[in-house]
Amino acid sequence: MTQSDSIAYDVVVIGAGPVGENVADRTRAAGLSTAIVESELVGGECSYWACMPSKALLRPVLARADARRLPGLADSAQGPLDTAAVLARRDGFTSHWKDDGQVQWVEGIGADLYRGLGRLAGPRTVEVTAPDGTRRVLTARHAVAVCTGSAAALPDLPGLADVRPWTSREATSAESAPGRLIVVGGGVVAVEMATAWQALGSRVTLLVRGEGGLLARMEPFAGELVAEGLTEAGVDLRTGTSVRSVTREDGTVVAVTDTGDRIEADEILFATGRVPRTGDIGLETVGLEPGSWLSVDDSLRVDGHDWLYAVGDVNHRALLTHQGKYQARVAGAAIAARASGVPILESDPWGAHAATADHAAVPQVVFTDPEAASVGLSLAEAERAGHRVRAVDVDLGTVAGASLYGDDYKGRARMVVDLEDEIIRGVTFVGPGVGEMIHSATVAVVGQVPLSRLWHAVPSYPTISEVWLRLLEAYRDN
Repeated sequence: MTQSDSIAYDVVVIGAGPVGENVADRTRAAGLSTAIVESELVGGECSYWACMPSKALLRPVLARADARRLPGLADSAQGPLDTAAVLARRDGFTSHWKDDGQVQWVEGIGADLYRGLGRLAGPRTVEVTAPDGTRRVLTARHAVAVCTGSAAALPDLPGLADVRPWTSREATSAESAPGRLIVVGGGVVAVEMATAWQALGSRVTLLVRGEGGLLARMEPFAGELVAEGLTEAGVDLRTGTSVRSVTREDGTVVAVTDTGDRIEADEILFATGRVPRTGDIGLETVGLEPGSWLSVDDSLRVDGHDWLYAVGDVNHRALLTHQGKYQARVAGAAIAARASGVPILESDPWGAHAATADHAAVPQVVFTDPEAASVGLSLAEAERAGHRVRAVDVDLGTVAGASLYGDDYKGRARMVVDLEDEIIRGVTFVGPGVGEMIHSATVAVVGQVPLSRLWHAVPSYPTISEVWLRLLEAYRDN
């Protein structure tokens, strides 16, 4: 098919996960004709193999942990979880891995959906190979947005493919709990899946390379408290341990560590990072390297290409679904503005066409017991960025609302204060139930609210959010 036989749109989006859907939503709302191309399920990784199924697995685990902290409930919450019921609820949240509802949504916004592999075929051109092998060429008058996401990275171990290891996809979609599970990694996927499957009946061994501990990108105490929680739950946590070889013998996985330990399990999950899904999308046809992360400006436009956008995981700015959706809203606004001939975009920090939060205010929640939640810069990151800052710490267990939440509540809060401007650069909460508190911190960081004004933001009593008052008092008194 030649380009003269192609179908023209204002915008072509490659990838119909949450990021691609949001780009298409914004461009359609601006009146731009939009095509969206998807090679798997509409709704993407988050809907079927990441955010939704993982949190569906974890919610009963955390609810039971909370119940066990409360007299009157503790005795009745000591038994095992109904694993089959938890998995069935998980299946409901994934729509049983069917995307009919998501397809209806795409059709409802007036975008055209193309099933198949989308590949760039030169500037402003996307070739779609359908499952039956037929091909169509789509051209974009204004923009092509690459929203293909990322995939699990696997280590270079001989014979690993023969072992059939789990990645995040298998860990969130498994039909039953393995009797023994090895988890390799110390990041979010590793600790969340160790939490879930240990509670669902597996004997979990968690292997963490290096001595840095868990959740290395958060404040150190976050990983320390999560490690305590995992150990108390029965997880065999081993730090400073690397896997040197892994085999499957008569159905049993055998992992040998660099210390010579031999660990047997029914399954092994590698949660050791992500790689961009850009290896087979035709980047070479526009002078870019296949398989690479795509560098972009704050409007999410690929460096050196005035028509090409890379939104979400593929740009490696913040590999989180909510952050990718935020980028999609910014990119959609920038595409619409440029298409309408706006001469100068609102590209200053916090402007309508600048994904500023990627640099200064990325929120994240880790759904373990205890939960860990953060936004903005850690103390170390703020210092490396050249800010003159001070960390203010409070024991969350001393707050009345935390004591009411559960007996023997254990947690910690940190506020990183910029001493020049007296604004907050970052906040970290660790403790049961803190995930629902992080948006207040996000508003404070994004709004650069002066501490003098935060004194007038009165927390309701008795809630865990009273920690805000304790943090301000600690800053004033020291």
